Amino acid sequence: MAGSNGKQKTVRDMILSLGLIGLAAGFIYLLVPHNDHAPDLKRVDYRVELLTARRAASYPVAAPEGLPGPWKATSVRFQGENSDRWHLGFQDPEGQYVQVEQSTQKRADFIEQASQGASATKRTEKIGDHTWTRYTGGHYDALVLQDTPGSTTVVAGTASFDQLTKMAAALKMR
Repeated sequence: MAGSNGKQKTVRDMILSLGLIGLAAGFIYLLVPHNDHAPDLKRVDYRVELLTARRAASYPVAAPEGLPGPWKATSVRFQGENSDRWHLGFQDPEGQYVQVEQSTQKRADFIEQASQGASATKRTEKIGDHTWTRYTGGHYDALVLQDTPGSTTVVAGTASFDQLTKMAAALKMR
């Protein structure tokens, strides 16, 4: 019977050790600060890139005017060598992403890329003087404007269609 007593001590010691490790891990977890909200994105000034794009692009470049303060520009780029591609990214007041994309690239390919695989619906929206087509699915939802000569404009993102519509309504093309 001496052998079985040793096995019981080994099992008991292992269970006690696991319990102590669990208590230590729980204590450390409580001590480590947790930050569950998304990081605060840095606001970017896109005025210089916008002026450059408007001088270089072969189409009227779109940028919002009059958006309320909680909208925050977070990214901007103009790629003249890549089909005069214009990108302007925003964080909306609800913390969602909205982007304005324009290009002279082949429409179907550009819409596929800019909307991240969204599909056209039969629903359109009259925003200002333009008719926009709704795209849904994929990673983003989108509003697509195809009636501008020589370019395609896409307003897309994780934001609601209400927020996408607000961005599209604020766009001025110059």
